[in-house]
Amino acid sequence: MSDSADTERTTVKTYVPSYQKSEWQSHADDLGMSQAEFVRTMVQAGRAGFDTDYEEPHSPDPDPGGNALETRVLKLLESDTYSWEELLEAVSDDVESRLDQTLEELQANNRVRYSGRHGGYTAVDGGVDGD
Repeated sequence: MSDSADTERTTVKTYVPSYQKSEWQSHADDLGMSQAEFVRTMVQAGRAGFDTDYEEPHSPDPDPGGNALETRVLKLLESDTYSWEELLEAVSDDVESRLDQTLEELQANNRVRYSGRHGGYTAVDGGVDGD
């Protein structure tokens, strides 16, 4: 494995209704993926869909959804062999850390708050630009 790729693994937990887990497992099975592989892939795909200015992290060119990911994968594979999970980890960077930092900033600016009662984060005063 390449020394330049950060492949330290960590656990991320989420709680979903049992019917949703069953649907995800069924879809993962249809795709020949593990459930963890499926969830990681769908989260990365979803991130791209939320922001029209999305650019792959540390992408060599600003071609969102284009060949930036392809270029990055090829560059990684030039020097070593990676499993699916190792490749996914190498191209997804540290999403958890970036999300944590963003949530801290949004809370500090009173734009979001954590609601224990509702089991998650919620926008303050309508969310994006006061909508």
